[in-house]
Amino acid sequence: MTTPQHTIPDELLTSLLANYQKPEDLLGENGLFKQLTKLIVEKALEIEMAEHLGHGKHRPVANPAGNTRNGHSRKTLKGEFGDLPIDIPRDRLGTFEPQLIPKHQTRWTGFDDKILSLYARGMTVREIQAHLEEMYGAEVSPSLISSVTEAVMDEAKAWQSRPLDRVYPIVYLDCIHVKVREGAVRTKAIYLALGVNLAGEKEVLGLWVGQNEGAKFWLQVVTELHNRGVQDIFIACVDGLKGFPEAIESVFPRTSVQLCIVHMVRHGLNYVSWKQRAEVAADLKRIYQSATVDEAERQLSEFEQKWDATHPAIAQSWRRNWSRVTPFFDYPPEIRKVIYTTNAIESLNMGLRKLTKNRGSFPSDDALLKLFYLALRNISKKWTMPIRDWKAALMRFTIQFEDRLPQP
Repeated sequence: MTTPQHTIPDELLTSLLANYQKPEDLLGENGLFKQLTKLIVEKALEIEMAEHLGHGKHRPVANPAGNTRNGHSRKTLKGEFGDLPIDIPRDRLGTFEPQLIPKHQTRWTGFDDKILSLYARGMTVREIQAHLEEMYGAEVSPSLISSVTEAVMDEAKAWQSRPLDRVYPIVYLDCIHVKVREGAVRTKAIYLALGVNLAGEKEVLGLWVGQNEGAKFWLQVVTELHNRGVQDIFIACVDGLKGFPEAIESVFPRTSVQLCIVHMVRHGLNYVSWKQRAEVAADLKRIYQSATVDEAERQLSEFEQKWDATHPAIAQSWRRNWSRVTPFFDYPPEIRKVIYTTNAIESLNMGLRKLTKNRGSFPSDDALLKLFYLALRNISKKWTMPIRDWKAALMRFTIQFEDRLPQP
């Protein structure tokens, strides 16, 4: 069954555009688009009023209460077209509730979306205000922008408490640091949990403001994941988060905690000059691309012999964390690839850092949570494909974790 299409006769369009010469004639402050919008909206409101009363204008009263029209009230809407004055019909009993423009609405539905879109791109309230005035000729107060973004908090809280899948083969945990004004400016860590589900799809499981990093904080995080439905995680990839391995093992005792290889390499390169980075990176690669733990141990020893005289901190870091690095070698190449390839959370963090680099600090935890939630919502819309090499990895997961996979 096809839906009937409402078409506008060419003759009418030709007539309306008879005086069209330049874009301003159509889209300008007094252009045709704005005039037509006003006429169509007001006509629609008159139709709504006729439906409400049961009779048309200048027709006999047809409702039991004897309710009739009672003039108009003026409302100014803000939108892409700037300020648009609209005459809203009234009834004598005050029972008319417009559907097209509900009471107390002062902006078009969709205008709020523009505010949220700009906010999610890291623009400040002042920048949003200037942008909307420049692009649409709409003067929007800071309090209005704040009220629009504040409404996002309920949505963010619902997202943070939503049910999760029973099993996630991989969960990456990472953090970025931001500044928050709490009397004095404090640096806080925002922790992200990025899961990869059985379909190979990426999903941000949640974000948390780390007040006191440590086992107690991480126990709260993993307990929350468990309470939201997660029963098992095969591999958790972490960035040396203090207290996290112990916390996750207390809630998910069968989970293998793997220190992120990318972060280990990056940490080591922090001690190296730009001229030597490529050579050091190549030598570190020999360690984590070893076929076995024994070979990796041998490669690490050779690395120490070559670099300890000038850069002892690199090998010391690998030795100190060796027990959290070596689980990597328990897996076949197909699984190693998806553990090592942390592009998913790396690109996620990069997108969030772009938003925060122009901000000196946030006024509150809620302000940064609003921004990050909106940004994550935008970023995740682009995740339409499974992560790279997932089919091969899933086959190995199916073999290695057969007893832990959900049964159909």
